[in-house]
Amino acid sequence: MHLPESLQDLADNETVRFLRRPKSILRICGGVFSLVIFSSLLTDGYQNRTESPQLHCVLNSNQVACSFAVGAGFLSFLSCLVFLALDARESRISGTRLKTAFQLLDFILAVLWAGVWFVAFCFLARQWQHSKFKHFLLGNSSAKAAIAFAFFSVPVWIFQAYLAFQDLRDEVPVPYKRSLDEGGVVLNTLSPSSTTSSANPPTTSPNSVSYTSSALSPYLSASKAPRLAMMPDS
Repeated sequence: MHLPESLQDLADNETVRFLRRPKSILRICGGVFSLVIFSSLLTDGYQNRTESPQLHCVLNSNQVACSFAVGAGFLSFLSCLVFLALDARESRISGTRLKTAFQLLDFILAVLWAGVWFVAFCFLARQWQHSKFKHFLLGNSSAKAAIAFAFFSVPVWIFQAYLAFQDLRDEVPVPYKRSLDEGGVVLNTLSPSSTTSSANPPTTSPNSVSYTSSALSPYLSASKAPRLAMMPDS
């Protein structure tokens, strides 16, 4: 399929290619799901009953359920934003240890958030099951949305943990001895200039040869003084 030049340039853009990565898509989805959870409960999660103006949580009037969902959703949303920003700077991380620590932290947090959202889904669904809908005028749709997106967040974070584990496994640290050996090989390798000079020795002109021989002649061709010999008596 042939794309126009404008669309092709947009597809080749660095930002678009970064957002099309599976890890970036999962972080965006996790952030959106978390935003829906805590925003829906903040807006319509606290309602008053028909006979009282006091606000109660729509999830079985359990303040802990609403507070837990709102707090987890807000922290999960911030986590997605922070790691999305760190992914954009990942190519600039030069240290192997720092990059490995970042990937390990990503894996641990993804596993923790998967567990948190699984517990949140079970807890919110149970509270919603025991709540009396007729006591509240509004908030039913917000509670259902929070429960549904808490369930959707579980596979999202599990897949994020899987991708983080793949990156952590592919990142093989270079041993110290191996780095020293590679450095020795590089130092012992002939440079192109030295290879060229050894393959093509410089030619010397007769003048330079005569100059060299003339310069060294006083030392090489100096005549030795005659030795005195003892003549036998006649």
